[in-house]
Amino acid sequence: MKAWIPHPEGRELLGEIPEGVTVEVAPAPDRLPSDPAGVRFWVPPFLAQAAAVPVAAKLPDLRVVQLLSAGADTWAGRLPEQVTLCDARGVHDSSTAEWVVAATLAHLRSFPTFALAQTRQEWAYARAVPTDELAGKRVLIVGAGSIGAATRARLAPFEVELTMVARTARPAERVYAVADLPELLPAADVVVLLVPLTEQTRGLVDAGFLAAMADGALLVNAARGPVADTDALVAELSTGRISAALDVTEPEPLPAGHPLWDLPNVLLTPHVAGSVRGLLPRAYRLAGQQLRRFAAGEPLINEVRDGY
Repeated sequence: MKAWIPHPEGRELLGEIPEGVTVEVAPAPDRLPSDPAGVRFWVPPFLAQAAAVPVAAKLPDLRVVQLLSAGADTWAGRLPEQVTLCDARGVHDSSTAEWVVAATLAHLRSFPTFALAQTRQEWAYARAVPTDELAGKRVLIVGAGSIGAATRARLAPFEVELTMVARTARPAERVYAVADLPELLPAADVVVLLVPLTEQTRGLVDAGFLAAMADGALLVNAARGPVADTDALVAELSTGRISAALDVTEPEPLPAGHPLWDLPNVLLTPHVAGSVRGLLPRAYRLAGQQLRRFAAGEPLINEVRDGY
């Protein structure tokens, strides 16, 4: 059988290749390396997911799609019935959690303000007021999966009060349900979004959600742009009552002239939370494990069901 991967260096990163498996590099949806017949295991390109989805229909023998992304919203429900979809849960935990901590600290310690002062060669301390701090903050993490757990572990040493929220409550683990958000939001200083994009989470952060946040609170979105209603977000942020650190937006890329660019209480990064040098080794380690499992007839991990 054939396995397609998007990176030439992935051949080595996969580790041991099972006997009878030929690994070919398919770097883009419009650059297929050979006859699609016989391709049973496919790792699509990480940054061309929407364009890659239709390729699945051209692979008559396809049985497994192993994503390099933690999110599977682009693919869920769009593959033939015989194809198993697996995400890269666990691969992006450390990098995304690091981004959450870095973005939160950058906002609270006013790093964007100091960076702009540096471009003006201005020693801003003389006119600066004391910055805020993370210690003592009440942090609400919406999304209690593996990235949420990694974020909690990295925030805990900062002497914060942590509360976790999942789809359904897990009382034994002190995890609250999404239905509890109206009561939890007013008590949070920092609200971190780490949920997958599904029909249930699309637009979760609406006008009511934002209005329930405390004055001066920070919204940190490392999930997906459509989890937040952009119009409601712009309207609330424009009042200056709350702030935001956003790695994702809707639309994305954010077009020039969009009001989010100019809001002084918004820190923007271009969907880079998971883009680190260690990504490919971790991602292909998982893909290699999955390929060997599939070739041996063993159960796969990280199977996506109902968008999760």
